[in-house]
Amino acid sequence: MSIPADAPTTATTPALVPERFAGKVAVVTGAGSGIGRATALRLAREGARVVAADVVADRLDALVAEAPELDLVPVVGDITAEDGVQRVVAAAGGRVDLLANVAGIMDGFLPTAEVDDATWERVFAVNVTAVVRLSRAVLPLMVDAGGGAIVNVASEAALRGSAAGVAYTASKHAVVGITKSTAVSYRGQGVRTNAVAPGAVATNIEAPMRSQHAAQVLGPYMQANIPAAATAEQLAASITWLLSDDSANVNGVVLASDGGWSAV
Repeated sequence: MSIPADAPTTATTPALVPERFAGKVAVVTGAGSGIGRATALRLAREGARVVAADVVADRLDALVAEAPELDLVPVVGDITAEDGVQRVVAAAGGRVDLLANVAGIMDGFLPTAEVDDATWERVFAVNVTAVVRLSRAVLPLMVDAGGGAIVNVASEAALRGSAAGVAYTASKHAVVGITKSTAVSYRGQGVRTNAVAPGAVATNIEAPMRSQHAAQVLGPYMQANIPAAATAEQLAASITWLLSDDSANVNGVVLASDGGWSAV
């Protein structure tokens, strides 16, 4: 769940681990902003060659311009479509060791009686179908190479029904199912698949509350229970830990990186 970038946040971020991903090729979606951008930068600063995918070219240009010394390969494409997925895979040059499925969109907090077809279908296209399509494309490369790691970004909305609207909540529950199924299916072939479940994160994602009913039902709960927002860099640290060999015994897990919200 994302909130405005100027919201109060917690302060500390784990230090970089130099060369942790040296020689690795990573793919990060949603790399032009927010958690995806922070993840792409952290992976590259820790030694990976990063294929940074986003639908907005200007965001990727800014990413590369910020860190020209890093091995960042920008790819503009819509990963809800198969040609966009293939463009990302081609940029990886036939090898993908790490995949971070970060790209996601919100749903205006629309409840079941108010959600429109366009919102439902677009949220599922970005949050669910794109995850499956890109994972499907890179898994054979990982299996052939003898292993790899995938991290999907779920949400606090994957753990409860009070963090978003029905489309986003359902889509993030689906991400958990995809994560666990993939973990079981490929655990014997050296591929680990995990998910991170952010709570409130200060990013630039658009998350207006378009429902008066949701504001009345969810607003008081959120005011009372959501901890201080995390930074995108803190989420990137959680994601890169799950992608790294430091978490070698972790597979099929949903890691709540939410400041303790899931414990409430």
